[in-house]
Amino acid sequence: MKTGSCLCRAVTLTIAGDLPQPNFCHCRMCRKQTGHYLASTDVPRKALTVAGEEAVTWYRSSEGIRRGFCSVCGSTLFWDRLDRDYISVAMGVFEGLTATRASLHIFVADKGDYYDIADGLPQYDTVPPRE
Repeated sequence: MKTGSCLCRAVTLTIAGDLPQPNFCHCRMCRKQTGHYLASTDVPRKALTVAGEEAVTWYRSSEGIRRGFCSVCGSTLFWDRLDRDYISVAMGVFEGLTATRASLHIFVADKGDYYDIADGLPQYDTVPPRE
């Protein structure tokens, strides 16, 4: 079980089970939302429990996709494609060690010109198919 929260702790969450390997999204929208790029992990919806849901504000960034953040402190929390059985949770919300390692970078063609990706992880211009 993993726990996490936004900066002000108005929203707390618990994930039942281990965290899947996260990815780094460099798309224009994730960079605008976070100020850099988004590190997130795809968690089965049934494994996620959220307390303080009334403080989560959802922004519909495109058709069928919404982004969740804390309405009190502004922390990035979720990326949610509504037709999937999982939700992406921002890695920065978790308390303590996560016991997982990043797996890949997506939308690298959109990355900022002010940084390089040099960690040796696979890089994709879109989202690779799920295995």
